[in-house]
Amino acid sequence: MNRSILSVLLPLLWFGALASAQAASGEPLRPEWCRELPRPEYKTLERVDVHDDWFEVYRVRDGVYAIYEPHQFEEVISYLILGSERVLLFDTGMGIGKIHDVVPRLTKLPITVLNSHTHFDHTGGNAEFSDILGEDTPFTRASEKGGSDAYSRDTLAPQRICGRLPAGVQPGSYSVRPFHISRRVKDGEHIALGGRGLEVIFTPGHTPDSLCLLDRQHGLLFTGDTFYPGPIYLFTEEADFAAYAKSVAKLAKLTPRLQLLLTAHNVPVAHPDVLYRLVEAVQDVRSGRAKPSLTEGRREYSFQGFSLLLPGN
Repeated sequence: MNRSILSVLLPLLWFGALASAQAASGEPLRPEWCRELPRPEYKTLERVDVHDDWFEVYRVRDGVYAIYEPHQFEEVISYLILGSERVLLFDTGMGIGKIHDVVPRLTKLPITVLNSHTHFDHTGGNAEFSDILGEDTPFTRASEKGGSDAYSRDTLAPQRICGRLPAGVQPGSYSVRPFHISRRVKDGEHIALGGRGLEVIFTPGHTPDSLCLLDRQHGLLFTGDTFYPGPIYLFTEEADFAAYAKSVAKLAKLTPRLQLLLTAHNVPVAHPDVLYRLVEAVQDVRSGRAKPSLTEGRREYSFQGFSLLLPGN
């Protein structure tokens, strides 16, 4: 991507459409986001060339690949976790690029999909796979039907794209395709990949079906949207801040055993000690010690390295 050209063209798109798009969108938008890319943290990671214009892939640990979508505002990160017998794809991204074409360039093993939760930006590629695990909640079952909502309708708006869309993708046409969960997982369930085991940890709060994955052997915690560096969305109708508080407290107890957090937006790696700060932040919000600012009518509580974005009332 030619960023010098983008720096000229994108502002012309932003300022003409930004006000109306923000008014129609259910999601906050920082107009400067594209100018801040590439994020410096990626310079420290090993990039793997998968010959794709939409995705960037980074090896973050042996047998663990971060599949990053830097050209859309969400900056979604999915993870491919390799065992000796099969692999698990933790989230399938936006569905704008074809993640199904990228994964075979990294492995020839059978692929199982599990979503960190079933928001549109993590299930967009689900329809490309046949072996999908998921929770058994009403929210999950509703998500399987696909479609769009207030938070996904402007996904391909010019001010949310940094660079060019993949060939054949048309602005205004975005919608999550229906998908079918082939087996329901339970809290605490172990998933064996051959030489690598993963533990499912239910962490409701961001959504009713949010979950994390723990690789105890390697000290890795895949956090989904329960934590990532940036504004953590807790303002949607399906969010439950009380449930979120319990979930982050549960995760923080794992911190002494962890070497790395692998997060679902912006940058793929974080130090486990941030979970202690996350618990303190939640406590400060609940007690009233933390004071918010208003972000498009929502309360944003800012802390070092992240913020919590809650409803305005």
